[in-house]
Amino acid sequence: MWAMGVSVDEFLEMLDRLPEVGQSEGGDWISLKVRGKGFGYLWEKTQTVGLKATIEEQIALVAERPEVFEVQFTAGRFGWVVVRLEKIDPEELFELVTEAWCLTAPKQLVSAHEAGR
Repeated sequence: MWAMGVSVDEFLEMLDRLPEVGQSEGGDWISLKVRGKGFGYLWEKTQTVGLKATIEEQIALVAERPEVFEVQFTAGRFGWVVVRLEKIDPEELFELVTEAWCLTAPKQLVSAHEAGR
């Protein structure tokens, strides 16, 4: 088992494994988008990432591991989760990032990505 935790650079490298991810600086954070729609945020200062999830998943993650996850906000049928990078392992984080991306990307893009995996 390797040490827990993901650096900001490692997180940014993860994003290269997903198609068409765009990054834009928004002051204190970097916003992550696919085809112009946001699925995540990165705050380098606090080493945290905000990710789109389903409301059910948001509730489950925060209930299971409040030291890693916190509720960011809910919007429509989505619950955004704040993830502390130093407390999560890379595999799990990539899964959550992929899910956030899948909830946001157009269906054809998701299908093409899943087929190519």
